[in-house]
Amino acid sequence: MAARKHLVVLLALFVTACTAEQGGTPSPAPRVSSSPPSEAEPSTKVRAVIDGRTVELADGTRARISLLAEPPSCAAAAALDFTTKTLLDKEVRVSSITPGEVSLVLPDGTDFALLAVRGGMLRTTGVDGGPLTEAESQASQAKLGLWAQECPTSTPVQAPPSPSPSSTAPPAPPCVAVYRINSEWPGAFQGEVTVRNASGALINGWTLRWRYADGQTVTQMWNATVSQSGADVTVTNAGYTALIVPDGSVSLGFNASVSGANSVPDSFTLNGAACTVG
Repeated sequence: MAARKHLVVLLALFVTACTAEQGGTPSPAPRVSSSPPSEAEPSTKVRAVIDGRTVELADGTRARISLLAEPPSCAAAAALDFTTKTLLDKEVRVSSITPGEVSLVLPDGTDFALLAVRGGMLRTTGVDGGPLTEAESQASQAKLGLWAQECPTSTPVQAPPSPSPSSTAPPAPPCVAVYRINSEWPGAFQGEVTVRNASGALINGWTLRWRYADGQTVTQMWNATVSQSGADVTVTNAGYTALIVPDGSVSLGFNASVSGANSVPDSFTLNGAACTVG
C-alpha cells in the first residue's frame, strides 16, 4: 500500500512537471544582448587628389567617390581644382559603398558628393534618385558651374585671318642711329654716333654694329668698347652706358683712320635689330 502511494506521488509530480513545460508559465529564456550601436565611420586624411572624383587616402587606398560622373573634358580642370581645394590634406569620414568606391563626409557633416553636385562642379551617375538628383536639378536650373558652359563636341578649324595692312606692316625699328663726322685731317677723322632707344622698353646692355664701305678703321673710342674685323665694326657698352631708358640716347665718340673717300655707313643694328638711320 505504501508503494502504491509513492507511485501516485511520483505520477503527480511528473504530470505537474509536464504541465509546467507545456501549458504553464515557461522558464525565462536566456537574454541575447543586442549589438551595440554602430560606431561612426572611421576618420582618415586625403593625401592626394587624382582627378575630380578620385582620391588617395592616407593608407594608400585609391578610390572613386561614389555616385559622381566623370566630368566632360572642358570641365575636368575646374572639377580637379574644386576637389583639391575641398579635400586635399583634409580629415574625412569614409564609408564604403561598393568595392573601389567610397562616400566621403567632411568634418562638418557635409557629404562631398552632394556638395560638388550642388555647386555644379560634378554631375551624378543618375542612379541616386535622391538628394543628389535633386541637387543636380537645382544646379542645372541655376546655371551653376559646368551647367553654365557647353563643351564643344569637336574643335573647329579656323581659317587664318586675312592679312591686313596693319598686320603685314613690319614693326617700327626699335632704335635710331645718327652718324656724324665732326672733323677731318689727312688720313684720319673724328666721328660720333648717337643711338636713341625707340623700343619703348628699357635697354640694359647693348651691342651696336655697322659696316664701312671705304676701308675706314676705328682706332680709339670713348663711352664704349670697339672691335673691328675688316669693314665690320662692333661696339659694346661700357659699364656706365649699359642702360638706355625709353626714348633716351647714348653718344659714342671715336677717332678713325681713312685714305680716300669717307662715306657714312648706311645701316646700323642694335642688339641685332635694324635701326632707322638719322
